[in-house]
Amino acid sequence: MKFDVVIPNYNGFELIEKNLPVLLSNVEKYNVGEIIISDDFSKLDNYSRLESFIKRIDKTSPAKVVLLRNKKNLGFSSNVNHAVAKGNSEFVLLLNTDILVEKNFLDAAILDLETNKNLFGVGLMDKSIEGSDVVLRGRGLAKWSRGFLIHSKGDIDKKDTFWISGGSSLMRRDLFEKLGGFDSLFNPFYWEDIDLSYRAKKAGYELMFEPESSLEHYHSKGAIKKHYKSGQIKKIAYRNQLIFVWKNITDPFLLASHLFWLPYHILRAFFSFDTAFISGFLAALMALPAIISKRKLQKRFYVKSDRELLYK
Repeated sequence: MKFDVVIPNYNGFELIEKNLPVLLSNVEKYNVGEIIISDDFSKLDNYSRLESFIKRIDKTSPAKVVLLRNKKNLGFSSNVNHAVAKGNSEFVLLLNTDILVEKNFLDAAILDLETNKNLFGVGLMDKSIEGSDVVLRGRGLAKWSRGFLIHSKGDIDKKDTFWISGGSSLMRRDLFEKLGGFDSLFNPFYWEDIDLSYRAKKAGYELMFEPESSLEHYHSKGAIKKHYKSGQIKKIAYRNQLIFVWKNITDPFLLASHLFWLPYHILRAFFSFDTAFISGFLAALMALPAIISKRKLQKRFYVKSDRELLYK
């Protein structure tokens, strides 16, 4: 199996300086095409340091390291799509800059994909470093509640998963590109991986969580919490939760449920001064024409219904 590694970056030189050498030493045993670092218009000084570092490390690297730079800040979805399009390998490993890989971290995931040809992708296990705690993440659950899709962390004792993370997963390139990759509607971040995973499952492909393929994930050091205030993050999360429903849900009962509960959520936000929800709702409304357009394009791939996925 040959795969490219795609690492989206935004002002993350210090993380790449620390984590890339570890990645390079742990992928020597694998058939790696290119390691593509796609810079999303970082600050010039941060990018210049990154560029100098990549030039130095590429001379001794066991794999070709390619550095791309966007002409403007695109957001996570568009940045990853741009980088994936530059590669040629059959598979793509997506890693965030705040990921520190472990020895033999892909052995089990590679076997999963080689064994099951209907697998869209495999989610790796995040040993999420959260303060002094290590929380084992990577297996996702979801349910329909009060008109929305609610996602949560699942136990790691099973391999089924509702979605695979955009920052720690191994996917088939042809299927990623067939489905259009991550949807730019979710820029700058959040819900794009749940959206793509859901579309892949509605198109008849499978997802798997692999607890034997593990890595360390330092969430607090990533770009989101460094560059966005908590209110901004909440607004974007609410907006994208709405976009997910409006773009993906086609079951009449679930849509009716959403419309029934939506006034309740708006009034609750109004009376509790949850301005993030109100702002997110208005932002989603502004994107409605684009959401409807994407909704129509996606439907041609569907072979499974919402109920099959949400009410197993």
